Amino acid sequence: MSSSLVIEDKIDPRIKRTRLLLEGAFSDLLHEKDFQSISVQDITERAGINRATFYAHFSDKYALFEFKIRQEFRAEIEKRTLNACHYSEDNLRALIQVVCEFIREASGQCKSPRGQFEPLMEAQVKEQIKDLFMAWLNQTESNIPAEIAATAASWSIYGLAQHWNHAKERMPLSTFMELILPLVNANLLQNEEELKSHQGKA
Repeated sequence: MSSSLVIEDKIDPRIKRTRLLLEGAFSDLLHEKDFQSISVQDITERAGINRATFYAHFSDKYALFEFKIRQEFRAEIEKRTLNACHYSEDNLRALIQVVCEFIREASGQCKSPRGQFEPLMEAQVKEQIKDLFMAWLNQTESNIPAEIAATAASWSIYGLAQHWNHAKERMPLSTFMELILPLVNANLLQNEEELKSHQGKA
């Protein structure tokens, strides 16, 4: 995973406890109020922490939200040990499931998930998906630079997961996973022969 997450592992336990209190208070408020209407004062009062302490940890509520999403998505990845795995279709399938379920759950937690909520979540989740893909691709052979393939695949998997989440008639997740698996996989492992074939048809 990214170096920023490695650094977070080494943070003093007291700092972690304070951040968890703020994160918990913020999560509770997201169930009750629109994201835009939540203030730093609301968060600190709910957490029982003063404003000076809040600003010692986060610059504003947006930074707290990014931290919350980063920590929660990271926990889902680690729970399935995907960060310690290598590339395989089974692991890619598991990651697609994680992303879809995480987006569905995160959207359900917020009283008003649209607006600025989704772009903030998107940036954090896509960054971690890309980091994971980079780790996987460094263990495989490919004619496409790992960063380009990881970026394409992370945008693909996130966009498709959002499409599934917002669908009026949402198909079963297991069916959707199998449907999009080849699409995401193609972004990761497209080789030179496939590129030439595509260009020849253009």
